[in-house]
Amino acid sequence: MLLHVTHETRYEYSPAVETAQHLAHLKPLATASQRLVSHKLAIEPPPAQRSEVPDVYGNTRAFFALEATHDSLVVTAESVVETGAPQLAPGIARELPWEAVRERFRYRKDATFDPASEFVFPSPYVPRHDDFASYARASFAPERPTFDVAMDLTERMYRDFAYDADSTEINTPAAEALAQRKGVCQDFAHIMIACFRVMGLPARYVSGYLLTQPPPGQPRLVGADASHAWVSVYLPGEGDGPESTGGWADFDPTNGRQPGEDYVALAIGRDYSDVSPMRGVLHGGARHTLKVGVTVRPIEELRAQAEEAAQSQSQTPSQPTEKDLQ
Repeated sequence: MLLHVTHETRYEYSPAVETAQHLAHLKPLATASQRLVSHKLAIEPPPAQRSEVPDVYGNTRAFFALEATHDSLVVTAESVVETGAPQLAPGIARELPWEAVRERFRYRKDATFDPASEFVFPSPYVPRHDDFASYARASFAPERPTFDVAMDLTERMYRDFAYDADSTEINTPAAEALAQRKGVCQDFAHIMIACFRVMGLPARYVSGYLLTQPPPGQPRLVGADASHAWVSVYLPGEGDGPESTGGWADFDPTNGRQPGEDYVALAIGRDYSDVSPMRGVLHGGARHTLKVGVTVRPIEELRAQAEEAAQSQSQTPSQPTEKDLQ
């Protein structure tokens, strides 16, 4: 699919902000199943400084500084992304039992370092807690392949949890969302990641988007018209040597399925704290309001609308001139 994504972030400050520095993760990733066709980041008021650099996980971080007093800030990211259905990399040990995967990530002296090991440990939004282990165990049956464990946990969470935008805040602990069995996609992603890590397996957080309009004949997915979040689970490659390259498989517990071509991956990290779309340090602006709007549409829909608008304009009778009236 060829998808057009618009992500607008609008701040209104009171009193005005004197100076500010911001960091944004708003440029979609380039992956094996996703190609970034174009990207534009518009900032109003225009910043005095701006730059882009990759972070440790391969995400693009946009930095910008505002040095003039301002009472509002509007950041609009506009991207065109070509997406395909994610495919597991060749050589993935899909049938490897989860216990064997856990053993690969136990500390052993002189063992070959696997970068995925960074995603086994607790992180700011994903602490280690016995409640996660208690919930996870029903999916982690003995000798069950890791892929099947992840799919079972995804489907269980979809059945057990209610999507409720008013039940949690951005800083609600994952253990609290687990206890009340409701939350938003961020909460569900953190809970699923915590379940894997407490069992000794790597899992990471993915931020991104869902197609606004559902495909024909399919129901609307939860999370449309807003940023979305899901989970990547690591699957090792065959063998134990450094040539044994593993890969990541994505799962969406909010919607009880694996992401497909109707998803756009924006950034990856240990949890939300690594990939928040916007953050900043302000001088002034004690109070603020925030509005975020996300629209994801097939590019063909935009082209059809543009053609329709052009045709409508060409059919509109022109206003008579003074000469025509004489």
